[in-house]
Amino acid sequence: MSKKLNNLFLLTFFALLSTTIACNTSNEKLPILGRREAVKKVVNGKEVIDTVYQSIQSFRFVNQDSQWVSNDTFKDKIYVADFFFTSCPTICPIMKKNMLVVYNKLKGNPHFGIISHSIDPRHDSVSVLKKFAHKLGVDDTQWNFVTGNRDSIYALAENSYLTVAKEDQNAPGGIVHQGAFILIDKNRHIRGVYNGTNTDEVEKMILDIENLLNEDEKK
Repeated sequence: MSKKLNNLFLLTFFALLSTTIACNTSNEKLPILGRREAVKKVVNGKEVIDTVYQSIQSFRFVNQDSQWVSNDTFKDKIYVADFFFTSCPTICPIMKKNMLVVYNKLKGNPHFGIISHSIDPRHDSVSVLKKFAHKLGVDDTQWNFVTGNRDSIYALAENSYLTVAKEDQNAPGGIVHQGAFILIDKNRHIRGVYNGTNTDEVEKMILDIENLLNEDEKK
């Protein structure tokens, strides 16, 4: 599949997911999204088919406080991921305003976190991210703003989070990206994808986060 067709597929994928999620009620168990594979294994001497779900690949980036952030940072946590850049002239300011609502709603909950990946690491240094976080009113690392190798960030966006992030000189700000907020459970599985520029979908995401947290407490 060509890169152009692949990106078109990803855009369609998220549009469909967003519609499906918006139709769910707050009491429904969230599906596991993304790729899945049927794998044969032997249990008690019998061959059975097990479903292996896509999970977020290992990563390691540095945050606004010069601390390393990796999968281990979110061990036993539910978290929301997104992709942005501080000089974005289009959707990022709206996304960050909406993510701030999520942050303030769940601030202090040790079982929840947020990670925002800069897709313009050449400009978004640690100091730039620190100033950006401070301006938003984020004073802790429950919300991590991370930077690192550009190709690693782009690959993680496309292969793990199934979203688009790439340079395009014809795009505003020189970078193409989507406004998705991606909800990840404690097993690194995608449990929801939401339009980060839509307040109704963000409110739905907050309900879904709370439901996931409640499910874990019951277990």
